[in-house]
Amino acid sequence: MKAIYYTEYGSADVLRYGEQPTPEPKAGELLVRVHASSVNPVDWKIRRGELRLVSGFCFPQIPGRDVAGVVARVGAGVSGFGPGDRVFGMVDALGGAGAEYAVLPAKVAAALPEGLSFAQAAAVPLAGLTALQALRDRGELATGERVLVNGAAGGVGTLAVQLARLLGAGHVTAVCSARNAALVRSLGPDEIIDYQQHDFTQDAGRYDLIFDAVARSSYLQSKAALRPGGRYVTTVIDPKDALLGLPLSVFSDKKLSMVLARDRGADTRQLARWLAAGQLRPVIDTTFPLADAAQAHRYSEQGHAAGKIVLTVP
Repeated sequence: MKAIYYTEYGSADVLRYGEQPTPEPKAGELLVRVHASSVNPVDWKIRRGELRLVSGFCFPQIPGRDVAGVVARVGAGVSGFGPGDRVFGMVDALGGAGAEYAVLPAKVAAALPEGLSFAQAAAVPLAGLTALQALRDRGELATGERVLVNGAAGGVGTLAVQLARLLGAGHVTAVCSARNAALVRSLGPDEIIDYQQHDFTQDAGRYDLIFDAVARSSYLQSKAALRPGGRYVTTVIDPKDALLGLPLSVFSDKKLSMVLARDRGADTRQLARWLAAGQLRPVIDTTFPLADAAQAHRYSEQGHAAGKIVLTVP
């Protein structure tokens, strides 16, 4: 099969496009003919070797977590899915989605809603799970609360703005640049803050939940903007927060936590229901053919994408 892969850690220049063995589905797994995948920051962080304690030194490695395609074969014991079914989901933590074929655990797969393209579906799994679990689980969002999403134009942020409303938020504030304000406004927030014009951390006691989807702020900076009992959730703990914020959070009614997406099938299927109902809309910045994955990684590393970067697989 054709795949994007690398045999050493490094810049996007280490990515190669060529032949790799087609994986075999084990018990409980689906072999998916991939039609689309996407690029997430964790993909290039692994490629650069930043997570080598987890990803190890076994090469070649195929990057990518998000997959959307058609079931080609099923492993032993699989029920509910069969060859020809359109599915999407998040593959194993080490990657493998950037290829013509990938294995996807059946328990975390979801049927592709009618009318949703493979590209749109591939934009959802990791970003959607991150946003949902950040708001609902780590942030414990309650009905009627005031929520702020920092990085509202990003892959996670565009979904978080919509999910905050679906989860019952009473007021949603979205932080983005003026360049992306029109896009973010179309997602339905109550208020938009241009981070170049206003610093939301100066809004004393205004928010019940701050979700920093791009890890550009910190708990220590944002704490004053939280109401009593407020929560600050981030995708990456700031070094100062690790040293001072976490201990402070323990003894404060304003809490700090980090979200790390877990591949829960029930959550992916809930996202699928919202997608099917037209209540959740994936935002795609750009698509690249799989062969141009190196270019897609470089673009993602610049940090300016509005929505998701999708890889199409011929």
